[in-house]
Amino acid sequence: MVRIALPRGDLRPVLARLLGDIDFQVPDYDSGSRALRFNVSGHEDSMVRVFSDRDIPIQVALGNYDLAICSRTSIDELLTRYPQESIVPLKRLDVEMNKSISEQPQLVLAGSEKSSIDLLAMDLISTITTEFPNIALRFLTELRARNYRIFDVWAKPESWPPEDAMFTIAERSAAVKEGLKIIARVHDGGVWLIANKQSLSHKNLSKPLEQLLRLPTQESGIGLVPPKRLTRAEGDTSKFMEVGNNRKNVLRIAVPDGHAQRHTVAALEDAGLNFEGYTTTDTVRRPISSDPNIEIKVFRPQDMPRAVSLGLFDIAMTGRDWLMNFLASYPEAPVEELVDLKRSEYRLGAVVSKDLGAESIEHAINIWRTGNPDYVIRVASEYTSLADKYARTKQLGRYSVIPISGASEGFVPEDADILIEGTETGASLEANNLMMLDVMIQSTNCIIGRIGEYSEVQTRTLRAVVEKFVAAQ
Repeated sequence: MVRIALPRGDLRPVLARLLGDIDFQVPDYDSGSRALRFNVSGHEDSMVRVFSDRDIPIQVALGNYDLAICSRTSIDELLTRYPQESIVPLKRLDVEMNKSISEQPQLVLAGSEKSSIDLLAMDLISTITTEFPNIALRFLTELRARNYRIFDVWAKPESWPPEDAMFTIAERSAAVKEGLKIIARVHDGGVWLIANKQSLSHKNLSKPLEQLLRLPTQESGIGLVPPKRLTRAEGDTSKFMEVGNNRKNVLRIAVPDGHAQRHTVAALEDAGLNFEGYTTTDTVRRPISSDPNIEIKVFRPQDMPRAVSLGLFDIAMTGRDWLMNFLASYPEAPVEELVDLKRSEYRLGAVVSKDLGAESIEHAINIWRTGNPDYVIRVASEYTSLADKYARTKQLGRYSVIPISGASEGFVPEDADILIEGTETGASLEANNLMMLDVMIQSTNCIIGRIGEYSEVQTRTLRAVVEKFVAAQ
């Protein structure tokens, strides 16, 4: 069986069209189906599995998949740290992601209008947010940047400057949309057809590979962009000091985007709070509060516990699952749950294949280890810290935790034995022949806060905000 990995997300409809043009038909790949496994018409010996783009190079490098299509950014994020991985880039594909954007996908160093690359040549510590820490580290090392801190965030790194980071390394289009100044090119992306080196040498890939090589080719693009090296600089850095301004009289609140947004908007409305620009149909990065002592910013909920613990925000509205995942890694972090909002309820737990026939996690362990007592149980999850904690608590013995970025339901049973995943309705689990065997957390949205001293103004404002949410329940 030839195993082929394809990406979900924005690339999915574009690739579905291109694959159709070369008569490589993957029925329902672009249907919006919750299923993540597909057959290939006319290729009985081939199957397609859909992954989050970031996970595809890892799966190919491990030899779990023979051929794949994914972004060059995800490929180089892996190869920059692990250059000996068994990945062979075959060709760059001529993929037009957005007709309104003429240039190809590109990672850039960006910041506020006041920022300058010269700051990285000075002694002041600069925080740089990114989703691609390996590419960022290579770029900054070759740049000979002096004092910097790479802040690896879950998503939307461009949303952090200038209040909460000096720079970001992010997609050009996202940085421009955020109103940031483009300072330097970091990586020229593109979409690539790749293969596993061992599969090319020892497996007959000729039939699907010959067809996939007919995809249109894009010749331009160089991947990692070598920067011009900096020389040490001295100078006045005060004009760059937007981060760390005095916020003693302001209560900074982080509110979520994405799936949690509609629940958060409803909770705010019930509490009688109005953040102008933050609704179910409209979102600006910095909504306006009628209270001059409140400052709001929209963030990914996954990044909120760390941001609050670092003192970047005073309180945040996120999911209990992400708070528990953070505390599983940093149990002494100064962040805690203040109010349970009792919204966006769902279960987080251990998911296995229905075909396993297990009635409990202990039963599942016995099945996996029958005839092979040293079997390494594979646990996949976006919640890596909770997954590790679960494996230790349930005494799985020999196990490995597989960090993943999404499209998680497709990992079990081929690429993982257990999935630590959340579900609200169970529909996605059902569509992929999965079941939740063990519930870990009954999660809801909640308000989290920093453990530590607040100013008198912050304390008064915080108390008033919390009382409104409590009274609304």
